[in-house]
Amino acid sequence: DLAALEEDDGGLGAALAAALADDLPLMARDGGFIRAGFSAALDEQRALRDESRKVIAALQAKYADMTGVKSLKVKHNNVLGYFIEVTENNAAKLQEMKETFIHRQTMASAMRFSTVELSDLEAKINAAAARALALEQEFFASMVEQVTRAAAMISAKAGALARLDVSAALAELALRRRWRRPVVDDSSAFFVRGGRHPVVEQAVERAGDGPFVPNDCFLAASAGDAKDPDPAPPEGMEPKAIWLVTGPNMSGKSTYLRQNALIAILAQAGSFAPAEEARIGVVDKLFSRVGASDDLARGRSTFMVEMVETAAILNQATERSLVILDEIGRGTATFDGLAIAWAAVEHLHEVNRCRALFATHYHELTSLAKRLDSVANVTVRVREWKHEIIFLHEVAPGAADRSYGIQVARLAGLPPAAVARAKEVLEMLEDSQEQNKRRQMIDDLPLFSAAAAASPAAAKEEIPAGLKELEEALRAIQPDEMTPREALEALYALKEKLGKQKQN
Repeated sequence: DLAALEEDDGGLGAALAAALADDLPLMARDGGFIRAGFSAALDEQRALRDESRKVIAALQAKYADMTGVKSLKVKHNNVLGYFIEVTENNAAKLQEMKETFIHRQTMASAMRFSTVELSDLEAKINAAAARALALEQEFFASMVEQVTRAAAMISAKAGALARLDVSAALAELALRRRWRRPVVDDSSAFFVRGGRHPVVEQAVERAGDGPFVPNDCFLAASAGDAKDPDPAPPEGMEPKAIWLVTGPNMSGKSTYLRQNALIAILAQAGSFAPAEEARIGVVDKLFSRVGASDDLARGRSTFMVEMVETAAILNQATERSLVILDEIGRGTATFDGLAIAWAAVEHLHEVNRCRALFATHYHELTSLAKRLDSVANVTVRVREWKHEIIFLHEVAPGAADRSYGIQVARLAGLPPAAVARAKEVLEMLEDSQEQNKRRQMIDDLPLFSAAAAASPAAAKEEIPAGLKELEEALRAIQPDEMTPREALEALYALKEKLGKQKQN
């Protein structure tokens, strides 16, 4: 493809460079895109348009020398246009030169004259702007025609330059930002050692907040890839299909999720990746449910949008997919949100069987690591020092013991009285019997099997015996073989049967 750059353009590039100005306008209709010196006719029109005062001054000096009247002036008004004015005492000198000066008007103390040259100049000045633009449009049309004839050659050169530009830019990034060449293979691995977020890293350095903290990620959808990972993970960090990521707000969970998604995209795009080492099994689809947003125009709340996107992930993700989910279920009541998040993890594990990073504040979900073979817990580490919370931004094995929400609220500027009251309420909630019951319920909750729930036998047992006749009638319908009238009649018949069942 790069050979297209060596193809001869027939002098088109040189011709365009000679014609076009360095500073081009946004629209051709505005003019000003032809380089000065390219066309003498265009330069003359521009001179008349832009330097009319200098042209008139030069003509005035010429007439003053011709007549010997130093006080001769060339003036302008809306009635006469451009004219020559001299005092009454000097008017006789111009009257003697009738072949050049034409009398126009007599004033009390002055006389006004014109010349053919001055009239022609006036007409040229008035038409100069329009003529200059018209000339530029003519040149533009000619250039468009030349470019159109060479469209195939230009397209090939543009494509080659685009690929060269992308490759050069990625190479420069890899060199300047210490990116490494990833291995992309057919495995189910997603092994990243020392991964970084390419944008946040630069933002942190520019702000002077210290170096970006790199983190590892070791996911594997199959037991074979998880058994002998290469590169090897740090001690205690298990390669699993799903990692549950816990930790307080502001600790870096969302950044961690995003950076791994970006590494996957960069690796499969043919780029080096912001990591010390990476091995990426081919990803067929990348799904992301991060952040909060609503769609008020369609009547969708933030939680509804979250659920729609989560549904798309659970319905479409395959064993080859990579999924990042950030705090599923936070937009509704605690029990509802916990139940949805719990079911989503199980569905990813049992049905989708894909690689996933699942960030959550529901610490109850961490018990799934003991129940599901392909789930592991990791947490973003923090430290408390003299009642202050210090974010280490390090991802390590294990689960967070709490969310540190009140500490984060204090950092955000909540009034001290509100922070103190929040601590009191939290202590009461943690000590309440209801909290203990909820924890007991989570511990006793039987493991949900997403695959078994969808079995035909289970679905049949849920149908009441009185509705079997209605089910048989519905199964007998062949909608593709029916006319619209027959379909409508079948619908009325089903409705009639349903009414009889309700009466019984």
